Amino acid sequence: MTPSPLPRIRTSVSRRRPSRRVLLAGVASGAAVATLGTPVPVAAADSKGEGGRTTLPPPDAGALRAAIDDLDHPRSSGAQLRVSGSAGRWYGTSGVADPATGRPVGLNDKIRAGSVTKAFVATAALQLADEGRLRLESPVRHYLPALLPERFGAITVAQLLDHTSGLPDHVGLPEMSTPEAVLRHRFDRWTPQQLVATVTGGELKFRPGTRQEYRGINYVLAALVIEQVTGQPYGIELRERILRPLRLGHTSIPSAEGNPRRIRGPHMHGCLELSDGTLADITEFDMSVAHADGEIVTSTGDMHRFLSALFSGSLLPQRQLRKMFTLPPKHVRMLDGSPARYSTGLQTATVNGVTLWGKTGEQYGYASGMFATRDQQRRLVWALTPVQLGADPSPMAQRIADAATATR
Repeated sequence: MTPSPLPRIRTSVSRRRPSRRVLLAGVASGAAVATLGTPVPVAAADSKGEGGRTTLPPPDAGALRAAIDDLDHPRSSGAQLRVSGSAGRWYGTSGVADPATGRPVGLNDKIRAGSVTKAFVATAALQLADEGRLRLESPVRHYLPALLPERFGAITVAQLLDHTSGLPDHVGLPEMSTPEAVLRHRFDRWTPQQLVATVTGGELKFRPGTRQEYRGINYVLAALVIEQVTGQPYGIELRERILRPLRLGHTSIPSAEGNPRRIRGPHMHGCLELSDGTLADITEFDMSVAHADGEIVTSTGDMHRFLSALFSGSLLPQRQLRKMFTLPPKHVRMLDGSPARYSTGLQTATVNGVTLWGKTGEQYGYASGMFATRDQQRRLVWALTPVQLGADPSPMAQRIADAATATR
């Protein structure tokens, strides 16, 4: 088959974070693959079980091993992958956790998981909505009257969570287009209010609720709403509502710990290749520049446990959980005209005829993803450490998803 004509679409454009490209685009192993979050008709035949449901075979260990052993596309120092579910499980690692010492990747090594944070924030917001403490359809200004100008008064909390707010582009963030610039600014300190102020000077890009544009600042605002409703830092709420009940011992929210720069305990190191070809370790990073947009530190094991609990209904009642599996109406399109692909806290993709829901994430030196079928026949969680600034992690993610969903 020829490569898919679908364009590779960025999930976000930001001067302070590596560009988040949509993963799983193109064609792999002779089976059609949808651009992440955009289901398309699939020509490959499905293997159907009872009720017409796609029945997945046990994971193909050889294909999964090959998917993460290719550390040249993108060039990465290490990778790990967990595939699990009712159809079987597999776990593997490749490369090293620390290029300086050569230590191999460990089973519970922590990572910076970037926008995976959003799935946790959305879960907490939906819990508060279920408790009657937060109204998703209320204007954001109802909770934060001093933070957003009156002309943004139509934006609701729900529109923050599904990226249909229409907020303007950032103005005033440092330019971080080179690895050297990332090194210069990696210890910059930001408050969430300062981050919000970078988008309040312009006009709305579109009428809230009519288009979709993936924006991290939506979740910075959502976290501030959570704090206003609960009277606690959002990271404390995540810890009390999700991390402790699920015993996610390898997961932390840096701002809830005084925003430490270091990752405590064994972890994969994030590195960037400098202009002279040397590697600079950038694991230490002040995550205030990301905040609820993407500051979480976690492990593939903890992401797996969170995803399983979420999809099983342990964290949310069905009436709220359904929002995480519901895209905006069909008339709501991305800015480039493609179908909306983000729900409340999650995104969706159809690969080899298998529909997956989950979340990707990137931070400098890190890329990750967690996805599952709704019936949890298959869950896949991965992490890698690309070394080039702005590297596109989709080749590895595509290999992983294709290997994990192939029905042979």
